[in-house]
Amino acid sequence: MNNSNYFFENPEAFYLLLLLPLYILYLVFIQRKKQPKVKHSATTFMGSKGHLLNFLPYLSPLLKMSAFALLVIALARPRGVDESVETISKEGIDIVLTMDVSTSMKALDFKPNRLEASKEIAIDFVDGRKNDRIGLVIYAAESFTQCPITTDYKIVKNLIKDIDFGLLEDGTAIGMGLATAVSRLKDSKAESKVIILLTDGENTAGLISPMTAAEMAAKFGIKVYTIAVGRKGEVPYPYNHPFLGRQIQKINSKVDVKLLKNIATTTSGKFFRAKNNKKLKEIYKEIEKLEKTEVQELKYKNYTEFYRKYVTIALFLLVFDRLLTYVFLKSIAKC
Repeated sequence: MNNSNYFFENPEAFYLLLLLPLYILYLVFIQRKKQPKVKHSATTFMGSKGHLLNFLPYLSPLLKMSAFALLVIALARPRGVDESVETISKEGIDIVLTMDVSTSMKALDFKPNRLEASKEIAIDFVDGRKNDRIGLVIYAAESFTQCPITTDYKIVKNLIKDIDFGLLEDGTAIGMGLATAVSRLKDSKAESKVIILLTDGENTAGLISPMTAAEMAAKFGIKVYTIAVGRKGEVPYPYNHPFLGRQIQKINSKVDVKLLKNIATTTSGKFFRAKNNKKLKEIYKEIEKLEKTEVQELKYKNYTEFYRKYVTIALFLLVFDRLLTYVFLKSIAKC
């Protein structure tokens, strides 16, 4: 990031400009009385009262004052600075989003449903990361690595958008989903390794128990943030009636809160409960703060000096003043 500024290194030098009014007073009340009147026989040369030559005696003081003002500006040392800020990541974080895609995620207590809400908020979470690697695992009765850990956030977001029902056999294998996520992170060299495990149900399938997977995560130094999605009790759920088409029925929503809390505790993570879209978004924001990448900012400043051009113009004015005084005005006096 670049930021350009123009400033004066010694602004106190501008107090010298207060001498200009004193010089003007000196010219008006003292120097003017001492100045001899020039008599010239060639009245036609001098011309009328408003002739340009009548103003030449005033030009020299004006040149001197202008040169003095420019030298004061130069003394104030005008400078330009281009400031560059380079951000360097000090601590990288590897994160695997592990999402439940079982059919219970069709429940309508979230808008438009649990899965779509989870996808949308997960994409927002990915947008909030800057220097971390992110992977994606989905699970139902089995688990699958949708995306290995990567810094290509565009690919991650596109693969999150592609998540849908029917990709895997139906069921809820929390242990399998967690174990797959652990396998993606166990060899990571990152300072911090995190799994965000989201589910709305109980462990009903899979060959690996959730607590066994949690112990594996703890062994490899992986923290697991567990998110229980959905309201308790009856929730609206869509189904396709063979004659009436899409209908809504009530189903009993069950989530194993105790299991998710134990997973989080075992891995030094944290448990969250999301009952609506707003709460789920707040949870991801909290995780974002808890797992914030440490960065170091290096600032570079490149200075440009501008006083030289003011000195150059001032010297030009002074030289012109000398030429005016000793060449042009003296030539007139001899005429």
